[in-house]
Amino acid sequence: MLQSNFKKGVLEAGCDEAGRGCLAGPVVAAAVILPEDFNHGLLNDSKQLSEKQRIELEPYILENAICSGIGIVDEREIEEINILNASILAMHRAIDQLSQVPVHLIIDGNRFKLYKEIPHCCIVKGDSKFQSIAAASVLAKNHRDRIMFGLDTFFPEYGWKKNKGYPTKSHREAIVKYGVTIHHRTTFNLLGTSNQLELFE
Repeated sequence: MLQSNFKKGVLEAGCDEAGRGCLAGPVVAAAVILPEDFNHGLLNDSKQLSEKQRIELEPYILENAICSGIGIVDEREIEEINILNASILAMHRAIDQLSQVPVHLIIDGNRFKLYKEIPHCCIVKGDSKFQSIAAASVLAKNHRDRIMFGLDTFFPEYGWKKNKGYPTKSHREAIVKYGVTIHHRTTFNLLGTSNQLELFE
């Protein structure tokens, strides 16, 4: 049973991202503020849901949330600042899109940077504990999937419609066969191992 809020009685936004572990495409984050009486039987960590369930949930979340926002950091920015910093930046951009300013943030994971002096709490596996983070995980995942579906139209040989840019065997084999595209993260697990987890101050 997911909890409604970390802090009761305050305007609290949950944040999560999708695409951090991919070889291609952007990292996408969502921020969601839900009413405390929000309820949907399917809502859970997006990784525990089927694509059909995520698609079913999205309009319900959008219609019943107080507000929501999406943030995107593209491949070139990821190359410049690394994937950890890019994930945090995507969350900041998602919060920027909220039509109401939250007074508290709950973040999936264990790393974050202060956003405009708003207090925050990092929660490991938060998308399986709190409704707003779970909702954010669904919105971020669906939005990113649509981006990868679109890119697949131009680069069908990499199978992005199926693998969404994640490091599957077939995706890696396609990289070996066809080389990299402008959408591949060339410093991220393609041409060698690099440190992608340093947090810039």
